[in-house]
Amino acid sequence: MLTCYLHVTFPVLWPPRAMPDEKHSHALAPDDFIRRKVKAELRKRMRGLRKTHPLDVCIERSAKIVASLEPLLASARSVAVFWPIEERHEVDLRPLDASLRARGVRIAYPAIDPDTGAMTFRFADASSLEEAGYGFREPPKDAPQAQRGDLDVIVVPALAVDPAGHRIGYGAGYYDRTIPAYAPPATTIVVAYDYQLIAEVPKNETDVATDTIVTDARVLRAER
Repeated sequence: MLTCYLHVTFPVLWPPRAMPDEKHSHALAPDDFIRRKVKAELRKRMRGLRKTHPLDVCIERSAKIVASLEPLLASARSVAVFWPIEERHEVDLRPLDASLRARGVRIAYPAIDPDTGAMTFRFADASSLEEAGYGFREPPKDAPQAQRGDLDVIVVPALAVDPAGHRIGYGAGYYDRTIPAYAPPATTIVVAYDYQLIAEVPKNETDVATDTIVTDARVLRAER
């Protein structure tokens, strides 16, 4: 039986494009159809809930997440992070970018090929990132692309996550398609506000679980 109980009572890594979870739903098996509908509802509710939290509260929570990430990344020499979409109140990892660079860590950011729609990670300075039509800042096209083995850790955004490391993003599936190209050997850490931790995320065959969950209140190794 599919269960999905929310961690809270309810009173946007990702891009504002058409969400594939909503396409061709009529061709899905009944269980898959139900899972996708539940994920779509969770996505909608979590976006709304996160939006109700003032930006200064999100910054405070983000600082706690960054503080918890620091020791986890102590031995990393190359890390992929993401630039926050501030109007969607995403976790802000910009202070982490600065602290990692200060000790010589190479930092990569997600980039989407406008022709193929494929996402990769490219090494770039934060000052060179620009919005390229997907709602978030990304590296320039000529920035060096990370290959398998180039990244030690990938930090992943989420709208919701469960203790097994399964997450809900904006529905475009970029991270689920991209992570297998880097991990392993890279390890994956999903970051979210603690109220975004829920009992269970409905899983599809294409979903990729992360290794560690970091919120502003706890650090969990994914239950397998």
